[in-house]
Amino acid sequence: MNRIQQIFKKAREENRAAFIPFITAGDPSLQRTSEVIDALEKAGADIIELGVPFSDPIADGPTNQKAAERALASGTTLKGVLDLVTNVRTRSDIPIVLFTYANPVLQFGLEAFGSAAAASGIDGILFTDVPTEELPRFSPALAAAEIDPILLVTPTSDKARIKAASKAGSGFIYLVSRTGVTGAQRRLDPELEPLIAHVRKVSKLPVAVGFGISDSEQVRQVARWADGVVVGSAIVNQVASLGDSDKLAPAIEDFVRPMVEACNTQGS
Repeated sequence: MNRIQQIFKKAREENRAAFIPFITAGDPSLQRTSEVIDALEKAGADIIELGVPFSDPIADGPTNQKAAERALASGTTLKGVLDLVTNVRTRSDIPIVLFTYANPVLQFGLEAFGSAAAASGIDGILFTDVPTEELPRFSPALAAAEIDPILLVTPTSDKARIKAASKAGSGFIYLVSRTGVTGAQRRLDPELEPLIAHVRKVSKLPVAVGFGISDSEQVRQVARWADGVVVGSAIVNQVASLGDSDKLAPAIEDFVRPMVEACNTQGS
């Protein structure tokens, strides 16, 4: 049982959802990202989703696009992100999933990436622009490195596609809560609960829900229905507001702690 599997097993036993924060690596710098990862773990995060900045982030809304721009401006590369994870692994076993477009990995080289990612201690990878049917191109390198391919399903995915993603992927299924790009939203879609129930029924993997979840009340709602809750843009906005400051990591810890607590579904 790998680290991601252990996290979801532990969360189930504790009758709660796993809390999965997303941050962009290198925003505002790789050193600050390292500090923020420590703060997120201290606040109780279960899995870290680490965005690899890319110059053409078509699946992202304005918040994450600007974060990628800041990270690239600070000199962040895929190698730098892997070096960051290597550094984190000297003090932490928290599962880390890379959230990336295919292009940086292909430029790095699939075999070279697999070796470097395995050595760094990456647990999973989510390609934002690689559909299930194109995953076999990447599968040998990921399997050799024992890295879980995390696949996306959306509200428009039919039963066959959900089954295919569940079969081809491992770790967990990432269910996009709505169509469109990333970004916070004021209220959840009323169809989200039955959508999650449907995907959980079809999938053999735990189901984590993300895109647009922005506050503790929304986390609490989704945690009742899903195995994991992903919060991204709301945290990235905090990073953008505080910037390259010694106050950044403590502020992020304080910001996410109520969301972590909201994942506890006992009595809610």
